[in-house]
Amino acid sequence: MEAAELGLFMISAGVFGVLLEYPGSPLHQGLPNAALRRVLMGMAMGATAIAIIYSPLGKQSGAHFNPSVTLTFFRLGKVRGWDALFYVVAQFIGGLLGILLVAAVLRTALAHPNVNYVATLPGPSGAWWAWVAEVVITFILMSMILRATNGRLARFTGVFAGMLVATYIALESPLSGMSMNPARSFASAVPAHLLSTLWIYFTAPLVGMLLAAELHLRRMGRSQVACAKLHHQNNKRCIFCGFGMTQARAA
Repeated sequence: MEAAELGLFMISAGVFGVLLEYPGSPLHQGLPNAALRRVLMGMAMGATAIAIIYSPLGKQSGAHFNPSVTLTFFRLGKVRGWDALFYVVAQFIGGLLGILLVAAVLRTALAHPNVNYVATLPGPSGAWWAWVAEVVITFILMSMILRATNGRLARFTGVFAGMLVATYIALESPLSGMSMNPARSFASAVPAHLLSTLWIYFTAPLVGMLLAAELHLRRMGRSQVACAKLHHQNNKRCIFCGFGMTQARAA
């Protein structure tokens, strides 16, 4: 499920990336303003994230589709070690398979320099500013997740996450490419042969989310950390907190 979720996210990113940035696309030609295209890309990917989180797959697996999210909940004691390992491996595999599927269909359009396999790359300010930007946006994202999942608005956590994704792509992507996800960046970097800056996206998202987790623990305490699922208000069984497991075994 986690592999399929990031695979679907990468398929969406690849398709919308071609539609909006490939010079031969009628949509690109009709929208000459780059900032407007970023806004539309943000809306598309924010909607994709929301759809995945509230899909049957996301409701059951917890809709991490991001190693940094999984490892942060592991640090918080909400994910077991073996589960975390297989989640992370699945996320990397799923993301890569997703973008390779788009590459097999769209070929030169996805590989065009304007699209470049929708790779996340540092902006003109350089690698270290990109790293700082990734730390900041992932800190905000995880802070929101931890606060939302522990409150009355828990069922809207996925909506808030999607809104942040849309906002970050529209406003922050010129700084860092807007990754927040090591597996997402890896999936694009491999076929694009752009491995030199992967260190940014392998380290910064994890640092940002772990910092948010530590601050939450110090301010709220461990008892105020909910289950690792982003959407728990459903009847899907949960491998993290055991919800529904007894009923499933009895059946």
